[in-house]
Amino acid sequence: MVDELGVSVRRACRVVGQHRSTQRCEKTPRHDEGALTAAIISLAERFGRYGYRRITALLREAGWSVSTGRVYRIWRREGLKVPQKQPKRGRLWLNDGSCVRLRPTHKGHVWSYDFVQDRTHDGKVFRMLCVIDEFTRECLAIRVERRLNSRDVLDTLGELFLEHGPPEHIRSDNGPEFIATALREWLQALDVRTLYIEPGSPWENGYCESFNSKLRDELLAREIFYDLREAQVLIENWRLFYNTARPHSSLGYKPPAPRTILPAAFMPPYRLEAA
Repeated sequence: MVDELGVSVRRACRVVGQHRSTQRCEKTPRHDEGALTAAIISLAERFGRYGYRRITALLREAGWSVSTGRVYRIWRREGLKVPQKQPKRGRLWLNDGSCVRLRPTHKGHVWSYDFVQDRTHDGKVFRMLCVIDEFTRECLAIRVERRLNSRDVLDTLGELFLEHGPPEHIRSDNGPEFIATALREWLQALDVRTLYIEPGSPWENGYCESFNSKLRDELLAREIFYDLREAQVLIENWRLFYNTARPHSSLGYKPPAPRTILPAAFMPPYRLEAA
């Protein structure tokens, strides 16, 4: 405008209502802008179902000191986005406004388990038994087999009870594997109360259903399993990553069970001299 109309910068700024300093400041990108952009794109390619908030948490875990707003600006500039998901379904509520399901209040309070089904590359079906702690969101086990029955459910729970101790409650649907007499009697003997959801109401088992959707969205829908052994290895690796590294939005973008590192044993100087 200044060159075309032959007016001064002062007059042009007065007309458009801008301060003169805006015409003198040139945009200078940050020195790490290119590296940060490359890191964001790399994470977006690796984790295609993650949004910018979860990508920000991964960047901070990798050592970047970056705000969510800056990641969002780069995210928008590069045209990155996550496809829209299906709307969430409402939960079952009573007339007084309380929810039917028991809400977990501490670790080991409520576990939930469910089956997920998929196929290997040859078209054969395999099943996964997923067990989670609803309070910590930790996935305690994913057992992968061609077939799973009530005996397999009992064996898996027995191993988890030995490792973590039995929970106070365990939630599931009314599948034949979960309502088997032997399994119910065994849980009753251990003083573990069963919580069965209403038939046709999967949203009552919301924690497990949410986990199952993440498992399918982030792994099963993105991998081709050529045999059962490959499926077992990849699914177990994803479970470990989910527990120790994957940022969880409901936990403040922290993993459910991050790895812990014990400090090296301290050796007092006088011990070395005495030796």
